[in-house]
Amino acid sequence: MSRLYEVMFIVRPDAVEEDVDKLIAGYTTSVTNGGGVVKTVEKMGRRKLAYMVRKFNDGNYILMTVEAGGAVVAELERRLRVSEPVIKYITVRIDEEEKRLAKVKALRGTKRKLSAEPAAAPVPVAAAPVVAAPAPAAEATETAQATA
Repeated sequence: MSRLYEVMFIVRPDAVEEDVDKLIAGYTTSVTNGGGVVKTVEKMGRRKLAYMVRKFNDGNYILMTVEAGGAVVAELERRLRVSEPVIKYITVRIDEEEKRLAKVKALRGTKRKLSAEPAAAPVPVAAAPVVAAPAPAAEATETAQATA
């Protein structure tokens, strides 16, 4: 059964670009020989690490998207683990996430957007006459005169 995985690994910052390309080519052939397919390979460049790993503060990040079975991914992880230039790696299965996103997108497509519909013209409200209330000071003098 073939599934979709993202494999991100960090290569030592002092590794030469040609060595990194050979490393990626070796991992790609390992996946294809096992019956998998490498969808994309993205070199994300040199970035600072969140914490020190094997006495390195930064590294070259590489992201591979692989479609393969579990045995092929296990072999790829084994090769990443024993490879000297690779200081860190992680493998994440993303096919379930893509299914969930497709389902949400389909659900959103069926709903009607209220903001896309033209708004109804506002109904004008008739102006009611405003009656001024008597001043409170005038009332106080009138009640004082009436009681006297």
